[in-house]
Amino acid sequence: MTSGKVKTGIDILERDGFNCFKNERVGLIVNPSSANSSLESTLSVFIKNKVKITALFGPEHGLRGEAQDQEECIGFMDEKCGAPIYSLYGRHLSPHRGMLKNVTTLVFDIQCIGSRFYTFKWTLFLVLQRAAQFEKKIIILDRPNPINGIEIEGPMLEHDYESFVGLFPIPIRHAMTIGELALLFSEEFSIGVDPDIVKMEGWQRELWFDKTGLPWIAPSPNMPTIDTATVYPGMCLIEGTNISEGRGTTKPFEYFGAPWFDCELILEELRELPGCKLRQICFKPQWGKYEGKVCAGFQLHITDRDVYKPVKSAIEIIRAIYKTHPEDFAWRQPPYEFEEEKLPFDILVGNHVIREIIEKGSSTDTIEKACNKGIEEFTGTKRKYELYK
Repeated sequence: MTSGKVKTGIDILERDGFNCFKNERVGLIVNPSSANSSLESTLSVFIKNKVKITALFGPEHGLRGEAQDQEECIGFMDEKCGAPIYSLYGRHLSPHRGMLKNVTTLVFDIQCIGSRFYTFKWTLFLVLQRAAQFEKKIIILDRPNPINGIEIEGPMLEHDYESFVGLFPIPIRHAMTIGELALLFSEEFSIGVDPDIVKMEGWQRELWFDKTGLPWIAPSPNMPTIDTATVYPGMCLIEGTNISEGRGTTKPFEYFGAPWFDCELILEELRELPGCKLRQICFKPQWGKYEGKVCAGFQLHITDRDVYKPVKSAIEIIRAIYKTHPEDFAWRQPPYEFEEEKLPFDILVGNHVIREIIEKGSSTDTIEKACNKGIEEFTGTKRKYELYK
């Protein structure tokens, strides 16, 4: 199914005019994915329409997208509009009073990926809190959930496992747009701000990004394609282990492996993974885990994305590797994403239960039951904030 070209929030704003910004001093939260359907940056569009930009804010990877994962970003002055650029990743995860002293309206326009642990939504969450605290208007320019707005996968984030890869109890694959999430956060967390959502036109919940007619712009350095986004909700969990998740290669999250892999042994243990196939490969990461070392491993090929379950598939893969390589496999140790104590895998998956199930060698059915806990309740909550029926 194709929809023709979807119009994102910035496209709608550009079409309908910028009168709402008259006499406003605007702080833009943007990155390289912040562009209209003609590939003109949101910042350029605002400047062209003579909106007064008084501050710019960059999420993880920076305003220009040059920083790698978990690399602290620094602020500087933007020569184009003469406004200071503040980093919202590193020393400050949210804007403090000084950053907002010359701002009356905040505008958020960043492409998110549809996975709980993709940090841009948590930047928005914290910005919403600051907007309420300092009485600032906030506008979200909505964008598609690139892996559709229907399919949901758990587990839910549990209390005590909050971190910058999950600050609110939502499932790993949440099937909401960034605008819908803003409404959910504001209401369910009683943040005390009423965000103004500039809705898209033409987007339907069943649409994947490559059916929107929009150009794909990598929202972060390791999210080069829609294929990456498709596997990411599951394969990012490998980041919580000593297995390479393919960072430092041309196929992050689609490649995984380690120098100690026995691929045949892993395949013998793996049950069939619906909607995908594993192809044996060798790769050498240029940075990250096993930098410069040849890894045996696999490329994950999606054969039917409508039946593929990224979270379930990834947990099954990790279970098989844990069972077949007990001497070599290890859980990654903290710190991770500003969390100093809990295991990275636990804060990614949102609980300690899944890890313990894997360690006990429990069945796939047990894992699936644990993943589905709370999903029905979340689905009902989600419907209250859906902007696109």
